[in-house]
Amino acid sequence: MVQIGRRSLLGALGVGMSSVSGCLGSSDAGAESGSIDGGSDGSTGSVAEGPPTVERSLPAAYTAEELAAASRSGGPPPDGIPAIEDPQFAEATDPPALLDDGDPVFGVVLDGEAKAYPQSVLVWHEIANDVIAGTPVSVTYCPLTGTAQGFHRGETTFGVSGQLINANLVMFDRATGARWPQMLATRITGDDPGDHLKEFRVVWTTWERWRSAHPETVVLTDDTGFARNYGSDPYGGYNPLSGYYADDSLLFPPLAEDDRLAPKTVVIGMRSANGAVAVRKETLREERIIEFDLDAVRHAAVYDGSLDTGYVYRPRDGAESDGTDGADLETATLSWEDGDVVVDGSVHAPDSLPFEREIAFDAMWFAWYGYYPMTDLHR
Repeated sequence: MVQIGRRSLLGALGVGMSSVSGCLGSSDAGAESGSIDGGSDGSTGSVAEGPPTVERSLPAAYTAEELAAASRSGGPPPDGIPAIEDPQFAEATDPPALLDDGDPVFGVVLDGEAKAYPQSVLVWHEIANDVIAGTPVSVTYCPLTGTAQGFHRGETTFGVSGQLINANLVMFDRATGARWPQMLATRITGDDPGDHLKEFRVVWTTWERWRSAHPETVVLTDDTGFARNYGSDPYGGYNPLSGYYADDSLLFPPLAEDDRLAPKTVVIGMRSANGAVAVRKETLREERIIEFDLDAVRHAAVYDGSLDTGYVYRPRDGAESDGTDGADLETATLSWEDGDVVVDGSVHAPDSLPFEREIAFDAMWFAWYGYYPMTDLHR
């Protein structure tokens, strides 16, 4: 597998070094700089708390020590890629001028409030510390692994550490300085590593699709307080596909390799106490419903044509044996009908089946397999 340097790639794409300062770590007056040791919440004389965590069992192929040892510099120092700390939004009827219908956005709905975060903005910042429906959150994006994920942040904020593991963004929280690989959502430093962040779903879709599904949405603008060329992606482009996103070259080696799919094939990945699974996105588009067993528990991946995304479901707690809390996924009959999913004769939207919906997200295959080599693959 070809690996090339980050600077070499940017040069090959014909991007001037001054225009990629956000990715390569030059500072702005508005950027936090340098240290990940102290909290930046403005408090004095007290110990700030880190982000909220949840009790959760996730598959793990590596110890925290092994992951910390695999951490390597991506180029910039901590906060050299500056997170967005005061995000500004526009109405869907008056979106940013540079945002085209086919451009990718990362969509979030929390407690009825819908927001869209353009990939063209987050590629320069990777983290937006925001508040949605009164809840402090961080919407995160790693361009090297094609992963957009959401986390509750509590009273702290997340920053870009400048380190990478498995080519993936390593965040740090400013209250404790602890490091959290994005895809794992797990703390790997501190006295007792292994805490899991509280996640929420982020949908990778296009602006046109998101706006049509959520006309009340607002959209992040490029009024970030930083001087960046938001009309130019330093790695290539998604509309149309080009540069780093379109070929098999990698800038950093993955933790493990598998050649069943091309490295940057998009999969929808899910990990839970039952294990890890990756569903090739194109296959899900074609088949629309894929049912499978994971650790002897029935699961289903379903396609949402309105947003060009997928969801993964498992039986609700208690439903595996007695069918309570609605339909039992172990025995239910699922079929596709005009964009909806029919469950035992009852029609449901793809995002609201009567089962437990797991956190799932788009990822490049090389990155998903690197972290989860035990994964089941449906291709």
